[in-house]
Amino acid sequence: MHDQTRQFRVATYNIHRWGGRTGRTLVPAQAAHVIRELNADILALQEVLLPWGDINPLAHLASTLDMNVIFGATRLHRHGLLGNALLSRWHAHHTEQLPLSQTRWEYRGAVLGCYQPWEGLELSVIATHLALGGRARNAQVRWLLNHPCLQRGPVVLLGDLNSWRPTRGTRQLARMLEAHPRRLWPRTFPSPVPFLALDRIYTRELNVVNLRVHSTPAARRGSDHLPVVAHMAA
Repeated sequence: MHDQTRQFRVATYNIHRWGGRTGRTLVPAQAAHVIRELNADILALQEVLLPWGDINPLAHLASTLDMNVIFGATRLHRHGLLGNALLSRWHAHHTEQLPLSQTRWEYRGAVLGCYQPWEGLELSVIATHLALGGRARNAQVRWLLNHPCLQRGPVVLLGDLNSWRPTRGTRQLARMLEAHPRRLWPRTFPSPVPFLALDRIYTRELNVVNLRVHSTPAARRGSDHLPVVAHMAA
């Protein structure tokens, strides 16, 4: 039975390189405003850009929110390093960067954080951004599901899965990890008028109290994706 007193909020958000809907200019304040709206205890970010030079929007954001940060670079971008990040109110006692690239022209990865938010609870969180192609995406899902940290205990796997229809990979996730009971994922892309459900949160051994898309005026401007938020009890 889940302890209803041990509740927390997780969210996933593709921030489009801090570039708003178009991705053309560096405007970290827009995405940062949306992230503050989410008020998440654990937050997965995709397409995180760390610009060359002294500016580090991710570190500034983590400091402002008083959250711990894990960053995993997937590739070099002309403006800096591009990758995935996990922000958490708890310190991770174990972290990993997980390379998931299946081809030489599409670089993908994931970051893992293992937390102990309460005594006796070991929580593994994987934040990822999967491939566009179905075959590569299915292989990435198989690799992630075979990771030792996903073989035991409470798990959250979340991110931009780039899957807009049922595939072998998403069916594997639904079998191995508990999806939201409705199996109707909220539409998140494109943010002004979303019709594709690309951003998802899968769990195991956790009670999903509520799962919803975060569609505010700021979120519709902050990126080309809308965030997804889940309220959970352990």
